[in-house]
Amino acid sequence: MTTTRCPGCSDGVKGPGKYLCWGCWTSLSMAARNALKRRGNGAIGRLSELYDQIHDGVPLAKIEITP
Repeated sequence: MTTTRCPGCSDGVKGPGKYLCWGCWTSLSMAARNALKRRGNGAIGRLSELYDQIHDGVPLAKIEITP
């Protein structure tokens, strides 16, 4: 199993199949986490929303994901 750098912080690592490291994941709001856990149609779009907002410098606690 390979780990990669977490896009949400400078020193965290995320495991395979994870979007963020545990610390960053728990910094997201419950609504954002629930939206990101949904599978099926729109899952890739929701992931793109997450990474776009991280890239734009939005604090993790303020990230909003389309349900």
